Amino acid sequence: MKTIVLFSVFVLSASIFFADGRSGAMTDNPALEKATFAGGCFWCMEKPFEKLDGVSAVVSGYAGGTTENPNYDNYASGGHIEVVEIVYNPEKVSYEELLDVYWRQVDPTDPGGQFVDRGHAYSTAIFFHSDEQRRLAMTSKESVSGSTLFDKPIVTPILPAAKFYRAEEYHQDYYKKNPIRYKYYRSRSGRDTFLNTVWKEEKEKTMSGNDLKKRLTSLQYKVTQEDATEPAFHNEYWDNKRPGIYVDVVSGEPLFSSTDKFDSKTGWPSFTQPLTSANITEIEDNSFFMKRVEVRSSEADSHLGHVFDDGPQPTGLRYCINSAALRFIPLQDMEEEGYGQFLDMFPNSVDM
Repeated sequence: MKTIVLFSVFVLSASIFFADGRSGAMTDNPALEKATFAGGCFWCMEKPFEKLDGVSAVVSGYAGGTTENPNYDNYASGGHIEVVEIVYNPEKVSYEELLDVYWRQVDPTDPGGQFVDRGHAYSTAIFFHSDEQRRLAMTSKESVSGSTLFDKPIVTPILPAAKFYRAEEYHQDYYKKNPIRYKYYRSRSGRDTFLNTVWKEEKEKTMSGNDLKKRLTSLQYKVTQEDATEPAFHNEYWDNKRPGIYVDVVSGEPLFSSTDKFDSKTGWPSFTQPLTSANITEIEDNSFFMKRVEVRSSEADSHLGHVFDDGPQPTGLRYCINSAALRFIPLQDMEEEGYGQFLDMFPNSVDM
């Protein structure tokens, strides 16, 4: 049983099965593939993949054991581990990208479980569904092993795909169905503390130019690195009314809040003030024969947009920002993603 957090077994595979072994509905589409990962508690492993563009489904379940039709009470005794199966479109998200997300969720040096969840049932594994997946997984593992991220050997095995059994319905999307219990479980598991420590230096490296071209879309790169401006009314957040905060798409530093967002009728996200003034740098901009004030992020030095003095009260300012420079963190995800210190800005946030 879970004590607090042990990385769920992620199973990314080329097919999805229900508890009786039947194939999932999405496998009929020849454009879709599957991947299978194991990384400890499957509650914690769904969300990182579900939010990827190109991922159609993420299903928690059990795999790798010798018994038929396991359930939550007996899967461990049958030799199974917790896994997630992911259905994805390789034209939108590659298997290599899925592997990169996987390594960033687990402690691949721990042979006895994950964090507070101990035992084989919570061990890590990558299950391959084709020779190509096996090759890519091996290459990825070698790359992680050759890095300086971990000070112990990588013990995550790469195994042939095992029969997948869908877990009980109450386990599916647990982080959505039971957000308070999930956050309590995760926050006390040690997972996030470990991951934030291990990947801190790597996160700093991701702000290098070559890496950004791989990580950002073409528009995001042009806006943040080349000071471009996206089309008005044809961008992601100009009409977004959901509660939450906006962070730098490059560095993740918090920039603006939905509580300060207003409809400026310009077709770009507009705010009356920054969320954290220290994260904003304002620079005189005389380009295009105009005198304006450019807004950039302090840590990543991303071009964000411009600030004007024609906004509403209480500040009279209008921070006109490119959506492509931002990533939106919904209110219900802020604590899990490390922005819990801003929750007191939102009324009724404790009732999420």
